[in-house]
Amino acid sequence: MSTARATLAAEHREVLGKKVATLRRAGRLPAVVYGHGVESDSVSVDAHEFEQLRRHTGPNALVDLSVDGKKAQPVLVHSIQVHPVNRRPLHVDLFLVRMTEELTVEVPLVATGESPAVTLHGGTLLHPSESVRVRALPDHLPQSIEYSVAGIGDFDTAIYVRDLVVPSDVTLLTDPDEIIAKVQPPRVEEEPVAVAEGEAAEGEAGEAEGAGEAGAGQGESTGGSEGSSEG
Repeated sequence: MSTARATLAAEHREVLGKKVATLRRAGRLPAVVYGHGVESDSVSVDAHEFEQLRRHTGPNALVDLSVDGKKAQPVLVHSIQVHPVNRRPLHVDLFLVRMTEELTVEVPLVATGESPAVTLHGGTLLHPSESVRVRALPDHLPQSIEYSVAGIGDFDTAIYVRDLVVPSDVTLLTDPDEIIAKVQPPRVEEEPVAVAEGEAAEGEAGEAEGAGEAGAGQGESTGGSEGSSEG
């Protein structure tokens, strides 16, 4: 398996604020490069090249970034601002990493296999937590962590963070007692209770009698009102 990192070329930019719209129309994506102990640098990257990079690398993959043709430096795609409608990137933050300094990131969880509680008992697989927080050196950050749900055979069994298997050079920071998968029992619809004919008849008679008494009461109230008005 190749260990070569993806590469990305960037250009320093002077265009800032709302004027970056002109860059986007020209196919450039505004970005900022920053890191601990270094000044942030406003740059732009080719929008199509970045989209291809985004599709073929994981969320915690290191990228070798070269600005204005200078020596490449490793960065992480820290955050991406996207358009609310077409979901195209509008701006990206690139974090400049130090290879000897551990980083803390969120890693997505990937469930594998089938749960007997779902296939045999009709339950619904739930994922209360879809990612965990880990700490590791930049080139040891996992892109995802897999776990099997084949051991969930009933509705009382759950998989916890402590059940995850991670490399020895990765430290799990999420609460070990946090549930990451369980199966919810199927909902049982209650059948309507049939009412006996005698009980239904008694109920109807009672409703009719109550309605008559209510009607009489209303008449008295109306009459009293008229009387006081005349007085």
